[in-house]
Amino acid sequence: MLSSITIKNFALIEDVQLTLDEHFNIITGETGAGKSIILGALALLIGKRADLSSMRDATKKCVIEGIFNIQNYDLNSFFESEELDYEPQTIIRREILPSGKSRAFINDTPVRLQQLAGLGEQLIDIHSQHQTLAIGNTNYQYAILDAIADNYSTLNDYKSAVAELKNRQIEYAQLKEKQAEAQKTYEYNLFLLEELQEAKITPQIQVELEEQQNALSNIEMLQENLGFASHQFNQEDTGVLALLRQIKQKLGALNDFGSKYAELNERLKSCLVELEDLSSEVEDQQESIEHNPEALALVNDQLDKIYALQRKHQTDSLDELLQIQRELEDKVQLTTNAQEAVAKLKLAIEQQQKKCAEKAQKLYKNRLKVIPKFIQAVKITLANLGMPDTRLEIQLKPTADFNTWGQDQMQWLFSANAGMSLNEISKAASGGELSRITLAVKSILAKYKQLPTLIFDEIDTGISGDIAKKMGEVMRQMSQKLQVVAITHLPQVAAKGSNHLKVQKETQAGKTQTLIKHLGHPERIEELAEMLGGNRESKSAMAHAEALLVDSAQQ
Repeated sequence: MLSSITIKNFALIEDVQLTLDEHFNIITGETGAGKSIILGALALLIGKRADLSSMRDATKKCVIEGIFNIQNYDLNSFFESEELDYEPQTIIRREILPSGKSRAFINDTPVRLQQLAGLGEQLIDIHSQHQTLAIGNTNYQYAILDAIADNYSTLNDYKSAVAELKNRQIEYAQLKEKQAEAQKTYEYNLFLLEELQEAKITPQIQVELEEQQNALSNIEMLQENLGFASHQFNQEDTGVLALLRQIKQKLGALNDFGSKYAELNERLKSCLVELEDLSSEVEDQQESIEHNPEALALVNDQLDKIYALQRKHQTDSLDELLQIQRELEDKVQLTTNAQEAVAKLKLAIEQQQKKCAEKAQKLYKNRLKVIPKFIQAVKITLANLGMPDTRLEIQLKPTADFNTWGQDQMQWLFSANAGMSLNEISKAASGGELSRITLAVKSILAKYKQLPTLIFDEIDTGISGDIAKKMGEVMRQMSQKLQVVAITHLPQVAAKGSNHLKVQKETQAGKTQTLIKHLGHPERIEELAEMLGGNRESKSAMAHAEALLVDSAQQ
């Protein structure tokens, strides 16, 4: 609900503040007084593009600020998703600087125009006679029926299911494309893969093979050095082990002369054990070495294959070569298991289509169920608004494809007069009739969902008398559930308001400006008298005006 709006330096307005109540607010004034300026300011407040020419004084900043009570609008998730501070009393401010730059704030936090528009559309719905064609918009028609049918949760589930279906269909198309591409190179990729697999590459194999190659190529040197070492270890009397044993015997004789001599003996004993083990290992290595040209040939052949593969795939790293092997395995596997992958994904798509169809069918049945009740309510309201012979038919037909709203298509057909054939509602009704249809629809819709503040801009143009009175009554009844603002020239409508504002233009010191005044009861009588074509001097006009207010108060 819009509690108040402050407008500074905008068009003919220098500085005004409007205070609105939560029910039915009336704005009246002579043509050209500046009522459209208020609408322009509201439009800026909910995210419309700014125009530097709309500034009263181009050297000063234009500021439009609105205070909204939003505790009943369930907007916490919007504020959370946009990372904004939620306040039950939210302040929206729009500034246009002399430079032409525009700024917007929600609760003093700077926001993008897109964010402002996202919030604004949930707070204010500006409806003029030029916007009545929205009633012929398919999306709008579905939104109306789904609100009445309480389809909100099911529709969200349906949209999520369709989004998942589209994702899987995209995945399916991409898989088919990859398969087609992989099939073209399957034989070549398979050849490359088998070539790599045959080489039996591991991360350390090249180092191991090069060590084997080096050893097998230097057998004589290995045997000579190992033989020398073994001889020096084990030569009788003068070998390393023989000498150490003699030293051990001598040191062992000193054990009784103190622990430090015993410790020396133990250390030598440990060294002797280690060297005896080392001598044995050298001897084993020497005996195991023999000339093996066949083994060397195998090692050389395997290394040559690895070097050739590295050159072929233009890499010096075995890790990169293994990565290439894995990529080739994936490509070959994709082709090898193509039918299985396609069949699995195709089944998933069919299951998701079934899920979407179930949700769509539920939406369809819910809509069918409420159509008769909705049509009857529209006809009753339109009859009260001077259209007793209207016919409204809503055709809802199943379709094969999934669309935004389900698996059906809808058309609203309308006839305003008896004997006239049905036609699309936007073509069958005049501007004034569309205004009344829209008012009837929104009055019904207000019973089923929390609507934003509704602002009606002279939608009562072209009607008068008793019909105007009834239109005002419909708006007044709507205002029991939501805030309504009506800009009107009709006294019958104006009399229904719970809060009356008058827009007037004054010239002071050679400058024209628009002022807005809150009217008390006596002033409302005078304003209504003028709207009736009289003036405050006309007793009959004043009496008629007072009668209108009394009549409205009694209803």
